[in-house]
Amino acid sequence: MKVPTSVLEVLDRAETDGQRLVLTGTLDRKLYTDTAKVLELAGGKWNRAAKAHLFDGDAADAIEQVILTGQVVSTKQQFGYFPTPAPIVQQLIELADLKPGMTVLEPSAGQGAIASAAAATGAVVDCIELQESNATVIFDAEYANLILVRDFLTTDPGTGYDRVVMNPPFAKQDDIRHVLHAWQFLKPGGRLVAVMSNGVTFRSTPLTKEFWQLLDREDGELLPLPEGAFKESGTGVNTIIAVIPKPA
Repeated sequence: MKVPTSVLEVLDRAETDGQRLVLTGTLDRKLYTDTAKVLELAGGKWNRAAKAHLFDGDAADAIEQVILTGQVVSTKQQFGYFPTPAPIVQQLIELADLKPGMTVLEPSAGQGAIASAAAATGAVVDCIELQESNATVIFDAEYANLILVRDFLTTDPGTGYDRVVMNPPFAKQDDIRHVLHAWQFLKPGGRLVAVMSNGVTFRSTPLTKEFWQLLDREDGELLPLPEGAFKESGTGVNTIIAVIPKPA
């Protein structure tokens, strides 16, 4: 079931505490009914005594899936490593406007779908990947200049790159955390190009607001991707591409 944006905005404002979810703000009857239906399908049952919708598991996790996908899903998914489909890789590379000799970083590189395409342009590519098994795939392919096996969010920006091109994890707004951190890795005059969850277009969390401050300040742009763009990779998350330059 596809969930209307109006309902997603209500879910984004909801307060959660363990298994409890409490709706906030004033909702008209139709919006409340639509939201309650989504909550029920997602596993949340209204409990009059608790004055909340109660889930069997963590309410925040259940609702995060709905917000990310724009749909009610019946099984739990882990929004971590989803390989970037080839058409999207090509779009990222074109938006990055890579030139031979440019230094490029792919953080949270997975098995290097983006990094390998960047290297094919003649760029000098570094990768950071947390899972050793994925990093080994990149290492064996022998196109990367440097491979660091570590958590990207704990990595120091160092001297910087001409480009950062990335498809970060999405769970619990990790895509925003990764993009905010990745922008610090750019040299002056550089450019960041990132796949992100469409949730940044309507959520109102502190992280989302911080992202929009960066986007507006640096005159960045968001480009839509078609619905189901990552279907072949096993996820229904609705996605966009963020392009954020860094002043020279």
